[in-house]
Amino acid sequence: IENLCMRLLLRQQPVAKDLRRISAALKMITDMERIGDQTSDIAEIILSSKNDVAADDIHVIGTMASEVSKMERNRVTAYVNRDLELARDVMKADDEIDLYFDEVKDEMISFIKEEKGENGKAIFDLIMVTKYLERIGDHATNIAEWVEFSITGVHKDSAVIHES
Repeated sequence: IENLCMRLLLRQQPVAKDLRRISAALKMITDMERIGDQTSDIAEIILSSKNDVAADDIHVIGTMASEVSKMERNRVTAYVNRDLELARDVMKADDEIDLYFDEVKDEMISFIKEEKGENGKAIFDLIMVTKYLERIGDHATNIAEWVEFSITGVHKDSAVIHES
């Protein structure tokens, strides 16, 4: 993606909407890489776990994972279809993911108290999976913000408006 963007910048010298779309894609690359890294880390934890503590014991993890997956699908669709409303839906969904994270954290604290230190590695693994899911949601939100920028010329973190 980066190579393609650089070639377009050098060969086509895009302006306005085209430049915004290319620059947004360049900004999204880092978040996409992080999402891939964190997804890989989750898979590694799941494959290496001995199922000492099932994720079913922490009821919100499955829901959280489903919602993060939905955010991921929607952020890709929003970019491809240049769908501003869908991008904004992804941004709003991040608040829900943060609430799920807080709920899982509270459940994990209760679980640790009940277990009195038993299954420590499995509990830690579930905490890491939950944190990775929360971060994936954050990265999806960052990408959605760049989708919004590519469409509107306005980025959430700045007041800069780029001419169409």
